Amino acid sequence: MKPTINLRPILHRDGQQIGIYFKNDLPLNIIVRKDAGAIWSQSKKCWYVPLSKKAFEKLKTAVKDSAILEISELKKFLEERDQKIIYKKELPVKKVPPIGRSLQSVSTISPVNKRVLPAMQQMLKLKAFSSSTIKTYLNEMAQLLQTIKDIPADQLKPEHLKKYLVYCYEKLGLKENTLHSRINAMKFYYEKVLGREKFFWEIPRPKKQLILPRVLGEKEIAGLFNALENKKHKAILFTAYSAGLRVSEVTALKLSDIDSDRMQIFVENAKGKKDRYVTLSPILLDVLRSYIKEIKPRPAKFLFEGERKGESYLARTAQKVFQRAKEKAGIRKTVSFHSLRHSFATHLLEKGIDIRFIKEILGHFSITTTERYLHVAKEKLISIQSPLDAIWETGRIKW
Repeated sequence: MKPTINLRPILHRDGQQIGIYFKNDLPLNIIVRKDAGAIWSQSKKCWYVPLSKKAFEKLKTAVKDSAILEISELKKFLEERDQKIIYKKELPVKKVPPIGRSLQSVSTISPVNKRVLPAMQQMLKLKAFSSSTIKTYLNEMAQLLQTIKDIPADQLKPEHLKKYLVYCYEKLGLKENTLHSRINAMKFYYEKVLGREKFFWEIPRPKKQLILPRVLGEKEIAGLFNALENKKHKAILFTAYSAGLRVSEVTALKLSDIDSDRMQIFVENAKGKKDRYVTLSPILLDVLRSYIKEIKPRPAKFLFEGERKGESYLARTAQKVFQRAKEKAGIRKTVSFHSLRHSFATHLLEKGIDIRFIKEILGHFSITTTERYLHVAKEKLISIQSPLDAIWETGRIKW
């Protein structure tokens, strides 16, 4: 019997997408990614393609022999959207000031609730939330507004939101982490923007699923690096693994952040608005010097520049570099760029490095991700050898 793929409209990245939901199936994963051109969303826990006829037809053709498409939710959404477009032509509504690239589809939100997102965005900025958190909160709140249609959001009570969350879990199939994100967004609006104190006390949070990180072995790491010939691409992956950096941290590195005297890398304004220092591997320093020497034109500000001089490399492009290297190396594990960071931490643990040091290197707030509020002396961190050096010494990696 063929597996069923559920297609649902989602608001993600730069606008509306088609969310592709099905039980984990490796052959189907490959078909959806390679033949349909779908992209995996870690936050939505699904594959997705643009909400367009061309993308839908491509997906339909790709899976026709492998799965059954369930499109009732998508069809209903498109019918309602088309009706709204006709309605707007007859009765134009006042324009709303733009509120960011990630919310280009706010036209699907009822005029009754048009003020919600701008008010929420203003408060998020006043409280100095990061741009990624602002984008996430606004997108999650937009999902609620699209669902309730002409019902004023400000009049909703806890019992209404409980029913909505049950709908998200049972009908939309949202995972626990996504539900937590949606609750956080709604909690911010009702408690911080509208000032309704303790509004969410009555709403229970779903227990988060314990998801173990996907890790690459040392041989796989070596194969991944050797699969790349482009020195810039190679240096990006070397840097991420060598210091356990997030993709956003790698692409944000400036030339001035590499301190060869103290053998440290300065990671500025990382997740949680935290600065930190991490070890600069001697091998990585040689790799970066070789890369800088060969790259034309030479970077002016950022260690890894994008197509335009003086601008940083795009995180999305770095992720594509990883995926190409993974495919070329023949790695079948479901891993992403972030798996380099997981692998770095795991390999250090396997070599006997104290988990408290690893917590500091990774920049975790607590070790429930690495243990509860443990601190170590910063000066000890620079004496820790990067796992990159250990693999290099085996002779498996080529530059």
